Amino acid sequence: MKMSLKRMVFGGIFVMIFISSYVQSEVYPTSGWLWATPEEVGMDAAKLKQARDYALTGGGSGCIIRGGRMVMAWGNQTKGYDLKSTTKSIGVTALGLAIKDGKMCLSDKAKQHHSNLGVPSESNSDTGWIDEITILHLATQTAGFDKPGGYTELLFAPGTRWAYTDGGTNWLAECITLVYQQDLNTLMFNRIFTPLGIEPKDLTWRNNAYREDTINGIKRLEFGAGIHANVNAMARIGYLYLRGGQWDGQEIIPQSFVDAVGAPVSDVIGLPVVNDSKNRFAGASNHYGLLWWNNADGTLANVPRDAYWSWGLHDSFIIVIPSLDIVVARAGSDWQGQRSPHSYNILKPFLEPIANSVSAGAPYPPSPVITSLTWEPAKTIIRKAEGSDNWPITWADDGNLYTAYGDGWGFNSSHNREKKLSLGISKIAGVPPQFSGVNILAPSVESKGDGRSGRKASGILMVDGVLYLWARNANLRGEQSQLAWSEDHGRTWVWSDWKFEELGYPCFLNFEKNYANARDEYVYVYSPNTPDAYEETDEIILARVHKNKLTNRKAYQFFERLEQSGPVWTKEISQRGAVFSFPRSCNRIDATYNAPLGRYLMTVRSRAQNGGRNQFSIYDAPEPWGPWTTVYYTEQWKGEPLSASNGGWGESQHIPSKWISADGKTFYLVFSGDDAFAVRKATLTVARETTKNNKNLGHIGNFAKWGKIEVAFTGPDS
Repeated sequence: MKMSLKRMVFGGIFVMIFISSYVQSEVYPTSGWLWATPEEVGMDAAKLKQARDYALTGGGSGCIIRGGRMVMAWGNQTKGYDLKSTTKSIGVTALGLAIKDGKMCLSDKAKQHHSNLGVPSESNSDTGWIDEITILHLATQTAGFDKPGGYTELLFAPGTRWAYTDGGTNWLAECITLVYQQDLNTLMFNRIFTPLGIEPKDLTWRNNAYREDTINGIKRLEFGAGIHANVNAMARIGYLYLRGGQWDGQEIIPQSFVDAVGAPVSDVIGLPVVNDSKNRFAGASNHYGLLWWNNADGTLANVPRDAYWSWGLHDSFIIVIPSLDIVVARAGSDWQGQRSPHSYNILKPFLEPIANSVSAGAPYPPSPVITSLTWEPAKTIIRKAEGSDNWPITWADDGNLYTAYGDGWGFNSSHNREKKLSLGISKIAGVPPQFSGVNILAPSVESKGDGRSGRKASGILMVDGVLYLWARNANLRGEQSQLAWSEDHGRTWVWSDWKFEELGYPCFLNFEKNYANARDEYVYVYSPNTPDAYEETDEIILARVHKNKLTNRKAYQFFERLEQSGPVWTKEISQRGAVFSFPRSCNRIDATYNAPLGRYLMTVRSRAQNGGRNQFSIYDAPEPWGPWTTVYYTEQWKGEPLSASNGGWGESQHIPSKWISADGKTFYLVFSGDDAFAVRKATLTVARETTKNNKNLGHIGNFAKWGKIEVAFTGPDS
């Protein structure tokens, strides 16, 4: 009878993760966008094609970028399009410059920068409202001006209603023109567009269509509409925002301004939407920032709440999704979709597949800390020790890595058939791409036997100069596990006189060199919740033992459940609970602590042996017991579905802590693809910390939510 186990449930516990001040590993399109396959950045190609095909119902051009790499493009990337109201979102970037330069604050009365604000129309002077209009009102569609882009009447007192207007945004454009005494096209090319690699052939700004050509002798341009651009230029502007206003080491606009752009303003949320007879802007005050639209109120339920975008007539978009490290640009003709009862409906068939392409099929939401993972191309993979697999690995006190191979000869190039082992020990010196391996003669631990009939390593760890190894297939029938240890760097070993009959594939949580910088005095052990090393089960369990008592079975404790005060541990293995769940897909696993990022990384591989998924994935968590989120998920290799063989990602995958960079943003994966010691480099993009203090922005909050994990970004008064 299968045991009914207690599960760890995060749904009943509010989990708040505050992102610390990580710096991103950044790639910029200095000489054009780098390309990656969807698989290399953890996206589902079929879902991206679904979004692209919907976009093409209106023709045009577009591109999708993740981790700074182009993963899909369609149409003519250099063709210019009339972007209509996307001009508002591009133009407001100049406001970020003015705030950075100390020329303007959101709380400023607009009239101090423009003495003729609101006039004409002359009737506006009689309202008494002009003097109360702030820069923030103009940037949030709450100043009160009527819709047309020319000189229009004020409809309400500033800050009391929300009404979409071109005229109000054009007054903002004039305020910025006057504070710089320079036309906006020259200003933005000098300070923004040119540093981003945007040339005049990529973006043009028409003459003002609604007002006089000049103001105080300066060319007068508008924010309401007027920019023509190609999707390459649009994507670069979106990428500037995705990177928090930074571009290749240079601050273009303040991160605090970027944070404000994509968030609704607390004083605006809930304001009545008026002057909207066709109900195009229902609920707009709840999901509009500084001239950018957003999903902060969750109107698009299957899109992250931190997503924000420009939106112009004929469905031109610059879309930024920080939590997924995605930028999308699209321009063309109107989409052929449903725009009622809410205008956001037209976005669903485009945005939802893009958002869901990340970690599609994964059991947990995307990581709020590691926003993307990009693999180096498959052609860069280094393969050694061909004909062997497994490769659990640990960083020892002598600076080398120690690993265990199976079903092969390890690093013995002679391939002596009589020395083919199901369990052998090797030592790795160096760092990729310059590393070498050598076998260690260790007869007291070496085993023979194919498949289930031979003991094989599932985990290895060094603590205080002692190597510990978990061997699966301990009963020589593919079940149970047993501990061995070596005090002389792998030459001689002692086997425990006990076994875990309940656990078939235990592995250690590795920290740094010789277990340095460990969380506490305990060693942590994960295992799929089954005695069978070949069964793909639903759960992964967690045990711990004091680092000085690993050889004592009675010293082990098992995670039972999580309470608000922390995890509850039990000595009764029958009371063990799950820390990770993935139906019929928990089989080959390993875990490593990424110290610079403060995140626990777990690799999980299953090969559809038990009706589950054929997948390889990586998850992260702030604690060994979770809550887990998805860093990378794929069911493909080189664009083709994974097979049950050991090709592609292989049977098992490991992240050696020695091969994690000092900033935590790159690592080398060791995996058994094509039955070899295979090594592939990965680059992580890491979320920025939201700026918490900026006197020019005031109280502006933003938040993102996906599933049961909440990430909060707070303003200065929180």
